[in-house]
Amino acid sequence: MRNPVDLAHLFADIMNSHDPGRCAELVSENYVNHNPSVGPGRAGLVAFMGHWFDTLSDTRVVVEDAFAVGDRVVGRYTYRARHTGPCVGVPASGADITMRSIDIWRFEDDRFVEHWDQLNLLVFQQMGAIPMQPGEMQ
Repeated sequence: MRNPVDLAHLFADIMNSHDPGRCAELVSENYVNHNPSVGPGRAGLVAFMGHWFDTLSDTRVVVEDAFAVGDRVVGRYTYRARHTGPCVGVPASGADITMRSIDIWRFEDDRFVEHWDQLNLLVFQQMGAIPMQPGEMQ
């Protein structure tokens, strides 16, 4: 049996590998992701990750914090990438982006089975989709 915190680090490793097929190492077949941008099950996550890697090239993910309590794993991450393809309707900008997230997963049998996230969506300003406000920093 794996240490549940290792799953949070495996997530970053998969993101850094740019191989969406590796999601089978991490999530159950019937995985439930509460992010409305991600389709149902493992297949939905694999499709979403494929889109991510196609549009946010050179993705690098760093684990800032990870811990487990009961059947929950929490990870805080920093993502860096280049916006090289149309991402959720935003045309490629070529911009270097930085995004932060806090992810909470429920796990069973060495796999994540459910997921919630809180994303720093100001990344859309970095992509040029939302204008910067006076006094804001990129």
